[in-house]
Amino acid sequence: MQPDFAPAAVRELTDLNQKLATGVRAFQGIDTADIQIGTAPKEAVWRDGRVVLYRYTPQVESPHPVPLLITYALVNRPYMVDLQENRSLVRSLLALGLDVYLIDWGYPTRADRYDTLDDHINGYLNDAVDHIREASGQDAINVLGICQGGVFSMCYASMHPEKVKNLVTMVAPVDFHIEATPEAGLLNAWSRHMDADLMADALGNVPGDLMNFGYLMLKPFTLFFQKYVEMVDVLDDERKLLNFLRMEKWIFDSPDQAGETWRAFIKQAYRDNKLMTGDFEVGDQTVDLGNLTMPVLNVYADADHLVPPASSKALAGLVGTDDYTEANFPVGHIGMYVSGKVQKTLPPLIADWLKER
Repeated sequence: MQPDFAPAAVRELTDLNQKLATGVRAFQGIDTADIQIGTAPKEAVWRDGRVVLYRYTPQVESPHPVPLLITYALVNRPYMVDLQENRSLVRSLLALGLDVYLIDWGYPTRADRYDTLDDHINGYLNDAVDHIREASGQDAINVLGICQGGVFSMCYASMHPEKVKNLVTMVAPVDFHIEATPEAGLLNAWSRHMDADLMADALGNVPGDLMNFGYLMLKPFTLFFQKYVEMVDVLDDERKLLNFLRMEKWIFDSPDQAGETWRAFIKQAYRDNKLMTGDFEVGDQTVDLGNLTMPVLNVYADADHLVPPASSKALAGLVGTDDYTEANFPVGHIGMYVSGKVQKTLPPLIADWLKER
């Protein structure tokens, strides 16, 4: 006697085969040129070696007079903020009347292995800010720092508070010793015990692929297997398939890390938690987050497995401003960029907050 589940299993297998066949045809019809990321119109307005400053083409006749500079992390490419036309933080901010710039850290080569935190923050970032100040005629500009770029932005604003009118941080870590759980904080726990000196001395620049593998291992089932199993469900929808491929393109586009910058960041942030103790050093200066006297908007993700909410919220007890605002969203680290719901509410939140100040 045939089991009752047999007809359902046959139907499921038939549906799977149809989706796979449709997916094969879809892949054959997709050109790599179709997988475009970072398509908002922009112009390179300043360059120093591998580092480029872009100004996005304003979308309103009279954009807000105080420009906004977006500073992203070193580990991935910054076009995550402009992943696709209908899910683009940049395009949304432009439509809301902001004048948006972005610093692209580029791809470090062996010649860049000795670039330091000071080179990145007091060098490249400071020069980019000065260019924007001169071009806009503003003494101080707005800065939006994302993830590690948020740490760079905090450090920069604390050392150059006269050049930053308002500071926005997004999924940015502050307390690197938050207790790890299976859901979040494993990156902090693992990185705390790395031999950063051995790796930097042996490798020079730390390979981006090595870093990326470590991030994937934080949630191996979800990031290695589950997403590819679930991909079967979108194979017969070219639009969703392209969305998936855009994300894959971004995930695996991981620049190498300049060895000296990586060494200092791992040791000072992850190992010694120096942002919290007030001993974080950039060049010959010590970062005091109490110098953040400008308005601060701190945005974090409730389900962030890379930067636990408590790590970001620690900023509240360190800043020297009374104008401090927190905003949270019920998504993960990447969901801050790709969630349709977040993209409807986050850009207006940022734009309104900046315009009010």
